[in-house]
Amino acid sequence: MTSAAGSALLRAELPGGMTGEQVRSIGDFIAAQQQPDGALPWFTGGHLDPWDHVESAMGLTVVGRHDEAMRAYVWSARTQRADGSWPMRQTDGVIDDAAADTNQCAYIAVGVWHYFLVTGQTAALARLWPTVEATINFVVRGQLPSGAISWAMDPERRWADEALLTGSASTLQSIECACLIAETLGHDRPRWRAAGRTLRETIRHRPEAFADRSRFSMDWYYPVLGGAVRGDAALARLDAGWETFGWPTRGIRCVSDEPWVTAAETAELIATLDAVGETNRAASLFADVQFLFDESTGGYWTGMNIPNGEVYPVEQTAWSAAAVLLAADALTQATGGSAIFRDAGRWNGWGGALEGATG
Repeated sequence: MTSAAGSALLRAELPGGMTGEQVRSIGDFIAAQQQPDGALPWFTGGHLDPWDHVESAMGLTVVGRHDEAMRAYVWSARTQRADGSWPMRQTDGVIDDAAADTNQCAYIAVGVWHYFLVTGQTAALARLWPTVEATINFVVRGQLPSGAISWAMDPERRWADEALLTGSASTLQSIECACLIAETLGHDRPRWRAAGRTLRETIRHRPEAFADRSRFSMDWYYPVLGGAVRGDAALARLDAGWETFGWPTRGIRCVSDEPWVTAAETAELIATLDAVGETNRAASLFADVQFLFDESTGGYWTGMNIPNGEVYPVEQTAWSAAAVLLAADALTQATGGSAIFRDAGRWNGWGGALEGATG
């Protein structure tokens, strides 16, 4: 096991009253959820999905638990299906939902690139390249005529004709990271570049290509977090949704019509704000969300109903803890992977203009 003492995040000047000891305890919390085979379920005894498994591995990476993070990625490589996908949901190795969510599958490219940025281990990229290649090939096969990515393939191998804005925006970052991995290893994947370029333009300019899930805060900030929308358009987009989703001194809502503030969405918005230079607002939000930290476990409650002060659901997930660690790393720029979201959308290999995005 790699010692967490090796992480620069523990020694950074942390925001929001967070201490190095708290960072260590959060890393310990995530590691305690990992199964012997490397899988990272939501929590011990809970289910696993491919996206949150990777998010949790990224949290382990930033606290210096590189061996545990690699075990998680090796688990992904070992359990990947022949078509490059993973089942949407499984519990203790038993598949609960055999469908494949494209965004969930694609995210391993972000995790693997992040691991390389933190550790500098090109050998890790080479080791996991077949896994990344197979899953991105799977995902781009799901691109719809609109340019958006089908949100899922069902167990009968039929693509859904519906696309989700959050999923497509996250998938854009995954394709970009996969292209960066390919470039680093000396591979060229023009099909990925074409898919990413088209997807980026669809996110920017064709809102009708996506199902209406505007009540979810992720649809508000993910086009910025994933790198499709930056600059003035990004700032305007974030300002436009602040009153709808923000909760003063607490964080942000998961959905606009419920008084439910969540740790993970708030942490992702922190990384989003940092990515567009809104560092002060991000740091303030980071301090706000610490009310969900549980000192006795090192974890974060998923969320809370603010008016009645009730934790909901009564669970602490590995991925919520990881999201907070990634936000802390973004604000401190402590590790080599701290700019994983700040740099999203900056790769110049797509072809075509990268400026002038609209919200």
